[in-house]
Amino acid sequence: MKILLIGEYSNLHNSLKQGLVKNGHNVVLLGNGDGFKNYDADILIKSSFFEKKFLKIIAKIVDRLTGISLNEIELFIKSLFKVRVLKGFDVVQLINERAFKTSPWMEKILLKKLIKNNQKIFLLACGVDNKSLIYANEKKFRYSILTPYFENSSLKKEYKQTLKYLSPSYSRLSEYVKNIVSGIISSDLDYHIPYRGAEKYLGMIPNPINIDKLKKPYLIKRNKIHILHPINSKNKIKKGNEIFEKSLSIIEKKYSNKIKVIRTIDNSYSSHIKKVEDCDILLDQVYAYDQGYNALEAMALGKVVFTGAEIEWAEYYKLEEDSVAINALPDVSKITDKLSWLIENPIHLENISKNARKFIEDNHNYKNIALKYIANWEK
Repeated sequence: MKILLIGEYSNLHNSLKQGLVKNGHNVVLLGNGDGFKNYDADILIKSSFFEKKFLKIIAKIVDRLTGISLNEIELFIKSLFKVRVLKGFDVVQLINERAFKTSPWMEKILLKKLIKNNQKIFLLACGVDNKSLIYANEKKFRYSILTPYFENSSLKKEYKQTLKYLSPSYSRLSEYVKNIVSGIISSDLDYHIPYRGAEKYLGMIPNPINIDKLKKPYLIKRNKIHILHPINSKNKIKKGNEIFEKSLSIIEKKYSNKIKVIRTIDNSYSSHIKKVEDCDILLDQVYAYDQGYNALEAMALGKVVFTGAEIEWAEYYKLEEDSVAINALPDVSKITDKLSWLIENPIHLENISKNARKFIEDNHNYKNIALKYIANWEK
């Protein structure tokens, strides 16, 4: 099969590509590196012209005054030249309704080129999109990435880039994409739940993790437990980093002789994964039901991860609470209690570490996941 993957969040499409290649398929990945993370792509399309210091200021002023993004226009022009020659693929998969990271009308132009020159197109429900955001906005989740905004409306400015997916133009883009694709696949329960029963929805395929590449599943024997708190400055409110920080301030005072806390901000992927290899506990995110990619890769490395591990997730995989990951609720005292429990009972760290690696091997093996994608694409 000749496959084109468009867009990259969190190393998902890269790992899927690796699994597809292992199964004998020809794969091309087009992406923008996902900002500071600098993920690999066969065809890398980044906004570079308006990232220069002076021009970046101009782009921000134009965006603020007119609502026109010069960065998106640059991405559109660069993508248009590439899309014109991307022909003859058996399958094209979009990582999101807005896979090229341009404005809705630009996305439609690019997608029309893809439809004309290739066979089947599929949509991956991954990242913020219209349907999952409507579900969250209607408060159908017990908590979601919108919870901080619901609790504090003064955060509206920080949620500008998220709330735009509820606008008429993004709603129309969502409908357009759903009309042109052959099927929709979700990457975890946070997207599976909103999409259940939707037209063309093929179900959830768990995120693919390259267990051959991430193959040091152990905790490091030393005097102090290392706790890593990586922060993405653009998403820190939606991830619940402030809740983690409040808990850490308590834990650091209580167990100063037993722990070492490492904080990072906007690290590239290569730098981040080295930090993960050297930690024992990773604080990932609060407002989720299932694990995101960052958490899964850490679990593959045998780390104890505070992340989405809700009741729905435990029931789906038939797991006991806190057996392979710690469910990070949006509650400082509960996170503090869980951290204290692990610090005072390090045997639990060892058990969860082993269980986490096995869980990834059993449910997220990139080669097996690639076969599930092929089966869905061929339906």
